Amino acid sequence: MTDTIKLLDVVALTADLPEYNLRRGQVGTVVEILAEGNAFEVEFCDREGRMFESIGLRPDQIMVLRYDPVNGNSEKETVLV
Repeated sequence: MTDTIKLLDVVALTADLPEYNLRRGQVGTVVEILAEGNAFEVEFCDREGRMFESIGLRPDQIMVLRYDPVNGNSEKETVLV
């Protein structure tokens, strides 16, 4: 598994950014890679898809959201109760 942040990755903030009215956990999309991967332009949109903020962030300010299991196996384990 790679931790490289890529263009169009869905990310979440790891800290509050009150100067931009953004809170930890807010979800955005990487729209540009800056400074040779040392910064990223991230757009934040509302539920209707309207962008309300676009800012440059350092890698330590965001985390990539993942949809697939770590082992790559999408089958769920059945637990009997």
